[in-house]
Amino acid sequence: MKLKTKYILFLVILHLTCLVMSYFIFKENKLIFLLTEVFIIISILISLSLYKHLIAPLTYLRQGISAIKDKDFNVKFLLTGKKEVDELVDVYNRMIDELRTERTKQQEQHFFLEKLVQTSPTGIIILDYDGHIKQINPKATEILADNPNLLKNQLQGMKTGSSKTLRTNGLHTYKIQKSRFIDRGFERIFIMLEEVTAEIFAAEKSVYSKVIRMMAHEVNNTVGPVNSIINTALSQQNLWLNDDDAALKNAMKVAVDRNQNLNVFMRNFADLVKLPEANRKKTDLVALIRSVSELMHYPANEKNITIKIELHEEPYFIFADVEQMEQALINIVKNAIEAIGDTGSIKITLDQLQRSLTISDTGKGISQQDTEQLFSPFFSTKKDGQGIGLTLVREILLNHGFEFSLKTVKPNDTQFEIKLTP
Repeated sequence: MKLKTKYILFLVILHLTCLVMSYFIFKENKLIFLLTEVFIIISILISLSLYKHLIAPLTYLRQGISAIKDKDFNVKFLLTGKKEVDELVDVYNRMIDELRTERTKQQEQHFFLEKLVQTSPTGIIILDYDGHIKQINPKATEILADNPNLLKNQLQGMKTGSSKTLRTNGLHTYKIQKSRFIDRGFERIFIMLEEVTAEIFAAEKSVYSKVIRMMAHEVNNTVGPVNSIINTALSQQNLWLNDDDAALKNAMKVAVDRNQNLNVFMRNFADLVKLPEANRKKTDLVALIRSVSELMHYPANEKNITIKIELHEEPYFIFADVEQMEQALINIVKNAIEAIGDTGSIKITLDQLQRSLTISDTGKGISQQDTEQLFSPFFSTKKDGQGIGLTLVREILLNHGFEFSLKTVKPNDTQFEIKLTP
């Protein structure tokens, strides 16, 4: 039974009792009986007035609680002029003001964080309590669209608060960080994906540039004087009059040739370091591809490899450094020839609508282990490889702002694709 019902029932019983008792006590004296009835009526009116005053705070509380349940923090009560009720009204109004201010602040912070997550250059993935993706921002969507298997098996065994670096296709490098936050008393996980390719390339170039300069300096300082001494000795005919010295003379000639080869070897590395900024001019890519195809026809033909080109007859112009792009295409085709070995084919396809150039070969393909090392300086799968061919291609294409990839799409089909839109 409610307090309101109990109070009314008490008043009814009390006043009925008084009414009955007054009747039996004062029934002989009508005047006193009437006065008693008037007193009882006044008591009832006073009790009802007191009831209204006592129930008013409860009414306010009930209305206030209902507003709070509905999350309506705009409901405020007016002062009544009654001290006790006004104290309650004042406390409630101040509480509502604080709740409204706090709610507005939280909404603003939530909106700011939401905006920050959506516009962040770092990919952010927020998981729910069961470890499923709850929210993903556009950058993370873009990264996973290009690398659908990036997170596959990468998070297993990865501790919260740790990070790892992963290179895909030997080109793009990502830093994956796993962290946590507390949501309503429970732990939730979020993942940050940050591409650090540019930073890694810059650090690599800084390191190998210093190494190559030091090696070139030492080799030139050694090879030059040694060749000079040997050539001087070889030019002295009186030293070689004895036939027994013929073997020594041939050995010295071999040493000179070897030193020359060492110079060429170091010059190849130096070309990588000294690569200038691309002098981009309007260039007919169709003509450039035909020229490279004709140049590489003979080394390919020696290994029974055919080079097929799928091009339109009309010119296709791009803005590029002719010399650098020619060197890049030569290196790519040369790499394809070496990957095939003997007997196979290379196909060069230019898709003008997609603005992409694809060079595919029928070689054995690239292993998963080697994929992560592609384009790394000094890395080569060939026995006598220097590991600078693809690195030079990488630098040239980055110089032009072209995106590129090298991957084996299926057995005997490895594709080097260049996106011609910077």
